[in-house]
Amino acid sequence: MDALSFLDGRTPVSVRNEDGSSRIVVVCEHASNYVPRHLHGLGLPPEKLVEHIAWDPGALGVAQQLADMLDAPLVFANVSRLVLDINRHPDHPGSIVKLSEATEIPGNKSLSDAERLLRCDAIYHPFHAALEDVVGKRSHRSPWVISIHSFTPVYKGVPRPWHVGILHNHDTRLSHHLLDGLSNDPDLVVGDNEPYTPTDGVYHTIERHTLPYGFAGAMIEIRNDLISNKEDEKDWASRFNRILKGRLTPE
Repeated sequence: MDALSFLDGRTPVSVRNEDGSSRIVVVCEHASNYVPRHLHGLGLPPEKLVEHIAWDPGALGVAQQLADMLDAPLVFANVSRLVLDINRHPDHPGSIVKLSEATEIPGNKSLSDAERLLRCDAIYHPFHAALEDVVGKRSHRSPWVISIHSFTPVYKGVPRPWHVGILHNHDTRLSHHLLDGLSNDPDLVVGDNEPYTPTDGVYHTIERHTLPYGFAGAMIEIRNDLISNKEDEKDWASRFNRILKGRLTPE
């Protein structure tokens, strides 16, 4: 089986508005819960594939709305993270998980090196090549790369108090302004490197496409019960659009 047939002929990555006027590039790595037919749902019942373990519900809707408001390109994945998580280095244990939260993933057990390599060739490499191309076309403008994610209100039985979190590494040029803009709303509980941190391995995409080039980047994590419909997705996109346009007007 080759990389194309692995995905039933489906493209692993989509790019919208590639020639948008903004210096900002919007990314959504966990946009899809699609599992190739020949993987038989990775051995999971269908209801599991609509849960957070398979994708980030609401994230793509926010990303699409925000990209449209900014006139920015949007790069998003078309395959479930359970097949391969493109926001992890292929050598990271979380790249192809055998256990996600409390759910075992039968279809990811006992994979050969050749099977893992096929998934990388079919999904990881095309996604990052496409994103590299989009970001590279803006290199003369010092682009900002913003990744949109969502998280669950409860994780392993522990409630999460945050409405939204901003993730960053040591480079806080972009995250500082996002956090500052969110702090203007007293009703929001905002996490700084919450509910995850880059040391969890979740910052791979941003670091890969910004750190070597001196570009700015940040991850936005929104609690998924707050973006469960189109209206809420638009509200959150509008919130970040105001922050970005008001404080970080593109060149």
